[in-house]
Amino acid sequence: MSGRKHAFLLFTKAPTPGVTKTRLTMARGGIFSPNEAAEFYRVSLLDVAEMAFSALDELNGTAVASANGGKPDQYDFVVSCSPEADVPKLEALFTANGPWPAPIQFICDRGRTFDEHFDDAFRQLFARGYHSVVSIGGDLPTMPVNHIVQAFQWLEFYDSYSETGGFVQAPCQECGVSLVGYTSRTPMDSTGVFYNLDGVPALDAYINKAAERNVPVANLMPVADVDDTRDLAHTLSLLKAAAYSLNCQPGVFLARRTWDWLNRMGVSANTPPNAEHDPREGIDADIADA
Repeated sequence: MSGRKHAFLLFTKAPTPGVTKTRLTMARGGIFSPNEAAEFYRVSLLDVAEMAFSALDELNGTAVASANGGKPDQYDFVVSCSPEADVPKLEALFTANGPWPAPIQFICDRGRTFDEHFDDAFRQLFARGYHSVVSIGGDLPTMPVNHIVQAFQWLEFYDSYSETGGFVQAPCQECGVSLVGYTSRTPMDSTGVFYNLDGVPALDAYINKAAERNVPVANLMPVADVDDTRDLAHTLSLLKAAAYSLNCQPGVFLARRTWDWLNRMGVSANTPPNAEHDPREGIDADIADA
């Protein structure tokens, strides 16, 4: 008897100047040219893939055969993109930057909105026999390896007792999500999550759906994506900390392509000078007088 199949889904688009990460361009208040913004996304996308393969390697390495002598569960890597013309572009990108630890599957998601595209990618994988899917985007170079591992583990745990399977998410900044995952029998979808007229944040929208449908949810720690220069500054500081910790903290993943590229570009994170000091001496004096 075969083990169950699970898919890591990298939901992305091909790095394209003028299309990819436009909020990082000078035309929209950023610091990069369109070519540089696309190159930033390219290196981030490849780093995210490397991170995910590390997680899948761990999951495949610890997968246990079923008690009746069947094969262990299998964890695969899938890239979903749109339009269809992006598929060969991404195939060429990953081929040129390989070899990768395992084969990469490519699919084209379809729909009229982001919500429909996201749902279509999940449906395609469930139709291919995958039991659970965990998805992130390519602009998350600080996503921890353990988030991917834990996401699949939570889904397996919920599936062991819940009739509605399970759902897992990690927040990003501004009430959004950076990771989404659920099983083939989970009554979940993204309709009205990312595009709605009611002003409901994506994070809340998923929780509302889960509550209405009695779906157990695991919430992982937040991971910020990179949409604008503030996000970029935050990510740069996180990468700097990770680069320093590599030699003294086992298990740290550094998005080296992204870190090296930002350094070559001379990008640095800065904060405004803060002259508004907290008058702690006054607080201490009040305590002494008490």
